[in-house]
Amino acid sequence: MTWRPAMDDRPLAGLSSATVCARDDWDDHWEDFGDANQHNPAQEYRRRLALYLLGRRSAPERLLDIGSGNGELLAAASRRWRSAQLAGLELSESAVAEARRKVPGARFRVCDLIRDAAPELGEAAWATHAVCSEVLEHVDDPVALLRNSRNWLVPGCRVVVTVPGGPMSAFDRHIGHRRHFSPDDLGAVMAAAGLEVALVAGAGFPFFNVYRSLVIARGDRLIGDAGSDGRLLRGAMAMFRPLLLICLPRSPFGWQTIGVGREP
Repeated sequence: MTWRPAMDDRPLAGLSSATVCARDDWDDHWEDFGDANQHNPAQEYRRRLALYLLGRRSAPERLLDIGSGNGELLAAASRRWRSAQLAGLELSESAVAEARRKVPGARFRVCDLIRDAAPELGEAAWATHAVCSEVLEHVDDPVALLRNSRNWLVPGCRVVVTVPGGPMSAFDRHIGHRRHFSPDDLGAVMAAAGLEVALVAGAGFPFFNVYRSLVIARGDRLIGDAGSDGRLLRGAMAMFRPLLLICLPRSPFGWQTIGVGREP
């Protein structure tokens, strides 16, 4: 099965005021903070972890990014698995536009999965592998989002989920985090969505926790830092890049929460 040609690139569903509140204007958030996000070593750490978990059993043939943002994860996936077909579903139109520039060989769609959007012709049961990274904390009903995403997955599809654990920062609240997840929390959400849960765990100890502690300590000032030209912030983030390479991939003390599941 293949995605329809890009010339017919209509949104699957419009934005819903019932599921998106004022603090969740992701077109503005990506424009204000997209550059800082691109240089964030914590995001790089999550991408490495997600890609490792995705490819642990087999290389993806068709990889779906659920909540694909500005395309950073699929850009990394395209370099790792050059023959894989790539697709992303994302709520923000501005993020989708940036993702298309970043990964022109991938297929991106504007989609509100909370509204039970249905796949169009050729899209149902498409993905052999799927990832949902740093998305569930932004929605009021994470079970519904995962459940609706299953319409795109083939039976046996490997699904990797990452969500934040540990304390919430002022910046997290500013960009609309509803909650952070323990491994047990994430496992319960995945199971309620109908996925077979193979693994839930903490990750990132110790240096991811240290990085997050500094983010929390910075408080509201980080919002201005991330929206500025970013030189000082980039310098601070660069200091952590090598440290995050040596974090434990699994630890009960880690503030990054990971899950691996399977479409029945």
